[in-house]
Amino acid sequence: MVFQDLDDIQEREIVPGYRARFVHAEKMTLAYWEVEAGAALPEHSHPHEQIANVLEGEFELTVNGESRVLVPGQVAVIPGNVPHSGRAVTDCRLLDAFQPAREDYR
Repeated sequence: MVFQDLDDIQEREIVPGYRARFVHAEKMTLAYWEVEAGAALPEHSHPHEQIANVLEGEFELTVNGESRVLVPGQVAVIPGNVPHSGRAVTDCRLLDAFQPAREDYR
């Protein structure tokens, strides 16, 4: 499928307070997140490279033990298999890019 409307993609809650719409290509996945203030993302890792982008709000991201509060326009590049976690300081809109594609989110 070449063109998609995000409103036509069913939103999924992956962990409490983290709802996303996923767009998949052959070799990458984009995740458009709506995150509730205070919602925590437990520490985890995955083999996928990830670029995390804050579109709205403030999001505290911890990557390999280093924490930062990210605001719109700031991004984090997370290598594969590196532990990371997060917490929404405010309601947030985030965009994550994953490579290779997240088959677990299809």
